[in-house]
Amino acid sequence: MSVKPLNFLQRPRRLRRTAKLRQMVRETTLSVDDLIYPIFVMEGEGQKVEIASMPGCYRYSLDLLLKEIAEVSSLGINAIALFPVIPEHKKDDTGTESYNPEGLVQQTVKAIKQVVPDIVIITDVALDPFTTHGHDGLVDEQGTILNDPTVEVLVKMALSQAAAGADFVAPSDMMDGRIGAIRQALDAEGYINVGILAYSAKYASAYYGPFRDALESAPKFGDKKTYQMDAANAREAIKEVELDIAEGADIVMVKPALAYLDIIQQIRIATQLPVAAYNVSGEYAMIKAASQMGWIDEKKVILETLTSMKRAGADLILTYFAKDVALIKKYEV
Repeated sequence: MSVKPLNFLQRPRRLRRTAKLRQMVRETTLSVDDLIYPIFVMEGEGQKVEIASMPGCYRYSLDLLLKEIAEVSSLGINAIALFPVIPEHKKDDTGTESYNPEGLVQQTVKAIKQVVPDIVIITDVALDPFTTHGHDGLVDEQGTILNDPTVEVLVKMALSQAAAGADFVAPSDMMDGRIGAIRQALDAEGYINVGILAYSAKYASAYYGPFRDALESAPKFGDKKTYQMDAANAREAIKEVELDIAEGADIVMVKPALAYLDIIQQIRIATQLPVAAYNVSGEYAMIKAASQMGWIDEKKVILETLTSMKRAGADLILTYFAKDVALIKKYEV
């Protein structure tokens, strides 16, 4: 029995008929230009140590890091976010190593600028890699994270990174008022062209575990819920973004990304500044684990996941998949 087709005026499938048609009408495009590659540096020489909970990601000593960054640049990735692995003997309760002009971060920034001068270097401004207790701020005898004294240290840290040649400093600590204090200090010292990528809506998330393994920076007591945001809150994210913009942020960011696509979208509507999203270590590790088990097509899931962040409104994405995406884009037909 034949069925007479209905007389539809609109047939959306017409625009899905071929790959070329789908490309023509595609609403969201993921580009290598959108990506920032987080990378880990450690002391030593000739060291490349895989992070067990982040397959395919490594801690690099500076000599091998420079080779990695040269490769990253050759793939068309324009920016890196630098995270240091600090040995225990250089940590203390107040994170003084964070603003050492000869510290690991500062030396690394200088060396990168010598080898790949045009790559954009974003440096992390937070104390957790440098403190014995693993918190992002100074701690009093009762275990309270102190806001204003911490901001004073963060300012010193940001100035030392700017002096080394960082293009952007990225305060990830979530202390109140730190964006304004850092902006004022940078301008006063003549670093008016050093930008601030603010971790404006950074949630107290369970997705950070592998990253803390990578830096060996998990808090030794308690949690970070008195300074990072409650996962249930959305309006508060808008407030945090508005405050950071008023204090001088150049780019605002949501972290994590995948479970917070609604937050990315709301912030995209609320501001004309570039919006970044951090595709964090737990999101990365879950895709890698499922791929290793043969449960998913890794390349397709990577592209679909990152495209969802762009579709939600992110202009930039920090992702450990940056090299994977660059290689996929390079060889895709």
